[in-house]
Amino acid sequence: MRILIIEDDPHTASYLRKGLTEAGYQVDHAANARDGLFMAATEPYAALVVDRNLPGGIDGLSIVQALRAQSIKTPALILSQLAQIDDRVQGLRAGADDYLTKPYAITELLARVEALIRRSSASAATTRLKVADLEMDLISRTVTRGGAKIDLQPREFQLLEFLMRHAGQVVTRTMLLEGIWGYHFDPQTNVIDVHISRLRQKIDASHKPALLHTIRGAGYSLRADA
Repeated sequence: MRILIIEDDPHTASYLRKGLTEAGYQVDHAANARDGLFMAATEPYAALVVDRNLPGGIDGLSIVQALRAQSIKTPALILSQLAQIDDRVQGLRAGADDYLTKPYAITELLARVEALIRRSSASAATTRLKVADLEMDLISRTVTRGGAKIDLQPREFQLLEFLMRHAGQVVTRTMLLEGIWGYHFDPQTNVIDVHISRLRQKIDASHKPALLHTIRGAGYSLRADA
């Protein structure tokens, strides 16, 4: 498996390359953001290890955002000295799959890279999700119910995908905050309620039976039975 390191510091890059190579990966290295973005966009990699603080006006988060805008879903691990909750949230919101603060042990970095690749492989195996007559195509990013197309905003699509992957289960607010918004705490806003309401209007208002259920005091559940 090939890993791309995007890191401007030669000593750090050498340290990362050594650790990843000894773990059995093939490793490429980009010493600046522009080369890293080009390589990540044109070559197939199992994962990206990206330093957040890069010179030249393009930081690591901008690289990940640019890739996600091109629908390139290569798992990305951000490395950064910025360790506050807001910094981590910003990284995850930019499209990164994980965020590791410096200093770190190479063993932890390897474990996180392995976890990213496992999750990516599992997700790649599923390209369509279906609950009753509600269907989601993860490749074309389309949703239909009873054959009728449903237009969703990006966050609504993420929310529905999460619910469909947990169909039949009770999904708590904490699960949604961490899985969709990247929060590891409840910011005490109604952001979830607003998005659930909009999603319910789109998938249930013109169709029967209702699929999106509120479980009082627990969370939400997407299932065909009431």
